[in-house]
Amino acid sequence: MQFQNLLKNKRALYVAATVIPTALMSVLPLAAQNPPAARTQGSSTAAVLPQGRGFRGDPNWPPKGPTPMTPDGKPDLSGAWEPNAFADNVNLPNALKRTGVEIPFQPWAKELYDKHRANQSADDPEGHCLPPGVPRMNTTPYPFRIMQTPNLTLIVYEGGAHIWRQIFTDGRPHPKDPNPTWLGDSIGHWEGDTLVVDTVGLNGKIWIDESGLPTTESLHVIERFRRPDLGHLEIVNTIDDPKAYTKSWSFTTHPVMLKGELMEYICQENNRDVQHLVDK
Repeated sequence: MQFQNLLKNKRALYVAATVIPTALMSVLPLAAQNPPAARTQGSSTAAVLPQGRGFRGDPNWPPKGPTPMTPDGKPDLSGAWEPNAFADNVNLPNALKRTGVEIPFQPWAKELYDKHRANQSADDPEGHCLPPGVPRMNTTPYPFRIMQTPNLTLIVYEGGAHIWRQIFTDGRPHPKDPNPTWLGDSIGHWEGDTLVVDTVGLNGKIWIDESGLPTTESLHVIERFRRPDLGHLEIVNTIDDPKAYTKSWSFTTHPVMLKGELMEYICQENNRDVQHLVDK
């Protein structure tokens, strides 16, 4: 209960994602600050900080072992996962600076982003219990469960407006004129051991992170899901929104197997965030 109340107060998230990492960086050895798995182009180092209820304080978690496979020979992504992307969700530009990646804003998008920062993200849709959208659904600090079948992969989210996502892998194309939604239309295909998910038809209301990275209805997201071993996922997220950004850009997250199960969480119940979502 205390953990969920903390997550409902997004001002506390800012403190946790800025003050705590700064303190830890002063005491952690360099190798721990920048693990090799996180040092890829466009990748943040959020995986350094264990967060949530899944694996904190347990040196034996996540479990070790080979990548499970499905009967048709594909890596099995199924399971419950801790996003392990706290810093990415709160302030993605700051997280990416460690790898030398700068967000390539269009001028109007930078102006809007600066406005969001100045008013302390008072208009953040997630703070008002609206869906975080794609790709933020996978960085919001609540676990999610993947259920993979040959023709359809489902993702159920504990938080982030507690909704589900359908990724069709039956060979269908995108609709010619999709109805804009928070999660868009997602289709997937396999490239070797990687599930490539292509999402369009997003509604332009999505913030990519809490700091206020804007999007438009031209947003096109490509996610590359890999399961390198039993206890880890890797998701490479590519953002292509030419109306908001001058070129495409990417960031990588490293979810870990959840130690436990998803819990019931109702954003609208006991939501203590709204009273703090006020402009300066």
